[in-house]
Amino acid sequence: MQLTAYLNFDGQCREAFSTYEKVLGGRIQFIQTHGESPMKDQVSADWHDKIMHVTLEMDGGSLMGSDAPPGHYQKPQGLYVSIGVTSYDEGARIFRALSEGGRVNVPYDKTFWSPGFAMLVDRFGTPWMINCQA
Repeated sequence: MQLTAYLNFDGQCREAFSTYEKVLGGRIQFIQTHGESPMKDQVSADWHDKIMHVTLEMDGGSLMGSDAPPGHYQKPQGLYVSIGVTSYDEGARIFRALSEGGRVNVPYDKTFWSPGFAMLVDRFGTPWMINCQA
């Protein structure tokens, strides 16, 4: 079994995944807009540039996502996308990048279980948890 987080956005999916690709060191393997799909006639022309599906592959996992159709986007609640890192510095770098323009819930710092842990919501509305496992 493989579990993969699927993120929904309110029109910022392309920008979010471009950021995640840089910050997390992955590579976008697939991206398709509504306008590139066989279903393009079922959405308005102003929606053709929005992302129907994207897949980002990283060492150790993947993320998928899309722009939610108009009227269907809901802010994430009750979850975090968890990132496990093996060095304090890597966790600090990811924390700084993802928290830029977002909201820090728990600053990146040492805890009784980890040399570095943080919780934040990035500028795209995605909740993240970073945990250093070293």
